[in-house]
Amino acid sequence: MPDWADDDDDWEDNSDEEEFADDEEEEPTVPCPYCRRTIHEDSPQCPHCGNYLSAEDSPPSRKPWWIILGVLVCLVLVYLWMVG
Repeated sequence: MPDWADDDDDWEDNSDEEEFADDEEEEPTVPCPYCRRTIHEDSPQCPHCGNYLSAEDSPPSRKPWWIILGVLVCLVLVYLWMVG
């Protein structure tokens, strides 16, 4: 049976090393271009202000109402011209 009393001097506390290892595994961060708060570099959207960081990640935008209305008016005019 080994003598454990002699091994007490060889034991080292590795808690500091574990803290440094956790820091190395964290993702790199960058400031949000809109609100300047720190976010993960690979985030598609800022969790603080809600803005998308690139146009590719943002949802497709809706067309302005006046464009849709103009297209509908043109279609009605073309229909009336063809019928009449």
